[in-house]
Amino acid sequence: MDLDLYAWSDSFEELKQAAADAERAGFRTLWSAELDRSGFVPAAVMAGATSEIRLGTGIVWAFPRSPMVTALSALDLDELSGGRMVLGLGSGVRRLNEAWHDVDWDRPVRRLEDTVRIVRAFIAGAHEGKPIRHEGAASIDLRGYRRAFRPERESIPVYLAAVGEQMTRLAGRIADGWLAHELGSPDYLRERILPNIRAGLRQAGRERSRIDLVASACGVVLPDGREARRLTAGLVAFYASVKTYTGFFEFHGFGAEARRIQAAFAEGDIRGMIESVPDEMVDALTISGTPEEARRKLAAYEGLADAVKLSPPTHYVPKSVTRAAQTSLIETFGSVRPARHSSVSPPASGDTGFA
Repeated sequence: MDLDLYAWSDSFEELKQAAADAERAGFRTLWSAELDRSGFVPAAVMAGATSEIRLGTGIVWAFPRSPMVTALSALDLDELSGGRMVLGLGSGVRRLNEAWHDVDWDRPVRRLEDTVRIVRAFIAGAHEGKPIRHEGAASIDLRGYRRAFRPERESIPVYLAAVGEQMTRLAGRIADGWLAHELGSPDYLRERILPNIRAGLRQAGRERSRIDLVASACGVVLPDGREARRLTAGLVAFYASVKTYTGFFEFHGFGAEARRIQAAFAEGDIRGMIESVPDEMVDALTISGTPEEARRKLAAYEGLADAVKLSPPTHYVPKSVTRAAQTSLIETFGSVRPARHSSVSPPASGDTGFA
């Protein structure tokens, strides 16, 4: 089972060092996220600091950009990285599209499928001046255009982030890879995700080997497992505040906790949100704990996922905690220790590094 890393940083200089450390530590793919930064630019920064590791957008929003702009960005990054680009796309939720990006939330599954088809057609044929026409929930009618640069590759892997049944089946039908939500569990992957992936594969007549399944595991690794869990409780609370994910928490037996968190969120009570997350909830949805606990939790994905993307907690904790948590993940699961001078290197002796 391969290991990937969502590379957090507080600056582009720190991101370069984190990327170099992850490559040195043997991780397969570095993923960027689109929220506080765009998805493509951090991946480009990491490309300049590495030479072999894959670079994925995990994810960029599929709908605020046109499919052509998405394809152009992917082509540029693939050229910049020497053919190491992985295009991770996601639909986001209704409020993000409508309220944040002024994008209609209409037929999102069909729209994402149409977007992927347009992006692939553009990457494969735009440099040859081929007309590209597709009409659907996402459309293009491209004639009289010839991209002046030959692509590094005429096919770039497209991964889809999916949680719901229809989106997950879509990933099985058309995607080169599936990306999990930041929170998850082996049981949820086994019982809810894999059946829909298989259904999508069957619909398209594809073999299981055609799709790379990337689970996600957020966590902090510390000698004190309880402290590690409490440092991750804020991230669990953040996602539990989103009503769209209530079913996910109910599956794990934490529906009541999620509703309490949503009520606290509505009142602006951040402390109440975090205090509503019991250790058992963190245990079920993350790999936080002692090194032995974290390794055991990660091993439970063997045979279910092809890779696991590791990430540190980023919500309702100081940046120093996120930084030290990322170091703990690289050190615990990397095959080679990061350089001691790194900006994400372990704290000095006697200092936990967690504020």
